[in-house]
Amino acid sequence: MTRSKNRFFWILSLMLISIVLFSNIAEPVAAATATNGVKNKTVIGVSVATLWSAPGLARSLDAPSLKAPVDMTAWTAAMNTAAKRRWLTGKTETQALYGQEVKIVQTKGSWSQVVVTDQSTPKSRYGYPGWLPTVQLQSVPAAQWSRTSGNEAVVSADKANLYKSTSSSRLLELSFGTRLPVISEKDGWVNVRTPQHGTARLRSEDVKIVKIGSETQQPSGEQLVNTGREFLGLPYLWAGTSAYGFDCSGFTGAIYAYYGILLPRDASQQALAGKAVSKANLQPGDLMFFAHNNGKGKVHHVSMYIGDGKMIHSPKAGKTVEIIPISTAGYANEFSGARRYLNN
Repeated sequence: MTRSKNRFFWILSLMLISIVLFSNIAEPVAAATATNGVKNKTVIGVSVATLWSAPGLARSLDAPSLKAPVDMTAWTAAMNTAAKRRWLTGKTETQALYGQEVKIVQTKGSWSQVVVTDQSTPKSRYGYPGWLPTVQLQSVPAAQWSRTSGNEAVVSADKANLYKSTSSSRLLELSFGTRLPVISEKDGWVNVRTPQHGTARLRSEDVKIVKIGSETQQPSGEQLVNTGREFLGLPYLWAGTSAYGFDCSGFTGAIYAYYGILLPRDASQQALAGKAVSKANLQPGDLMFFAHNNGKGKVHHVSMYIGDGKMIHSPKAGKTVEIIPISTAGYANEFSGARRYLNN
């Protein structure tokens, strides 16, 4: 009896240790407080930050993505083979755009582990986790970065230059979907608040203005599809969520996020959101999911239905955003279901 009892407590202890070791990401560090008592938020301070599964994994060719500012054009150009892009699989986690809020979990040396607060995932209830160089983070007054009032400029071009407020000198090149608080609009320019450059400006033609918290008018399926079409030919990038390269769920998530609809970050979780729709009742803008074991296993891919028996997607390393028939071999046999996120 004593031996059985000891064995029970030994097993229980192992289980508790396992829970501690393998539970979700620890609670993020509390928001920093300035000396004057003003609370701050942590946001991304580069055009696109790439989050890694651990510090120190990057190759020499990844150097342009680790700096502040980053050079996304140079980085993606250096990955000029499918093998170089495929190498990122499992090593990078996701990306976050300029001004996007994150919370710091821990810091080791020159790297910080953060969670992207508006990218939902079972990996952490606080947001999508990953590591990035600490130099790519900025602290901003929380009141100035509120998501409850005021207007935001949302980059609608695939890429848009951010300029100094008083000249045509470029500060950064921003990706589609980047959101920044609006200060004012005048003469074809939108003045915006930035993490580290104070007031800067964007060309009105490169952005749309939305009232924070009031993106209640849903897009049509055709609008979603037309937005997706803007990226035809863009090379696939594992963990990508920007106009420099998308993975499959980064592509679908970015298109919906542009219209204020936040989907879970990964395809397997997007497949659980919204409402189920049959293949026979697909409408433009619905997402289609594909799984191993002829559609019965784990979801590994997502595409957007565009109508006429076709879909648009960002398929894999070495390929680009493309439109193909939903009957295409390798996809038709792995179809596992479809979901609708619009209220129609």
